[in-house]
Amino acid sequence: VQLQASGGGLVQPGGSLRLSCAASGFTFRDNAIGWFRQAPGKEREGVSCISGSGRSTYYSDSVKGRFTISRNNVNNTSFLQMTSLKPEDTAVYYCATGSMAVVNYYGVCSPIEEFDSWGQGTLVTVSS
Repeated sequence: VQLQASGGGLVQPGGSLRLSCAASGFTFRDNAIGWFRQAPGKEREGVSCISGSGRSTYYSDSVKGRFTISRNNVNNTSFLQMTSLKPEDTAVYYCATGSMAVVNYYGVCSPIEEFDSWGQGTLVTVSS
């Protein structure tokens, strides 16, 4: 299993970025994808998840209404569109998956412990 996140960078408050997660080594459409972030000195936290089909999604309260998760099961890629970015969104962003990780019909995402394959992370810095 390989996951590679990209698309991070420096952006001003209120700006937008789109992160990508390229996947290989597993049947992409069968696996939920999660996006997580870790800010300096803080624990890694879940940001958003999407089911294998793409029909079910989850967003943390801190990003709901500003971030949009999607996936392309033909190109084996997931995306995290981030808008109205705030300084507190500054973090290293990771995509992850796991054979036991799911997003159910009600939009509840598996806990972080179920995500056992991780990409290398991409840094997002929101600053003026």
